[in-house]
Amino acid sequence: MKRILTYGTFDLLHWGHIRLLRRARSLGDYLVVAASTEEFNAGKGKKTYHDFETRKNMLEAVRYVDLVIPEERWDQKIDDVRKYEIDAVVMGGDWEGDERFEILRPYCEVIYLDRTEGVSTTKIKQDLGEGA
Repeated sequence: MKRILTYGTFDLLHWGHIRLLRRARSLGDYLVVAASTEEFNAGKGKKTYHDFETRKNMLEAVRYVDLVIPEERWDQKIDDVRKYEIDAVVMGGDWEGDERFEILRPYCEVIYLDRTEGVSTTKIKQDLGEGA
């Protein structure tokens, strides 16, 4: 069984997220999604609309997702790979070359997928702010 792991906030779940999850799951047999907690996001200067439990429940409802875990800090990734016996970490291409994921190469494969053009949580928030 090939186990895949991805990380993200997944706040305003949108087509770009679904597309990433679908493509990540197609690379293996089991998909683990690490969703950032509110505390971790606050440390990055980000605020979520939905709390962690709501985002976890939404992700669990997506048929490509097998398990949702909390992402609580940057340095948990190696522990996650070991604990969940991960074969590959999959991230959006905007993370390519980032040392926080490159350090995983001795432990598993690291795969970057292209982002879905024209959609992002930031863009949705901006568009909704303009339409209000």
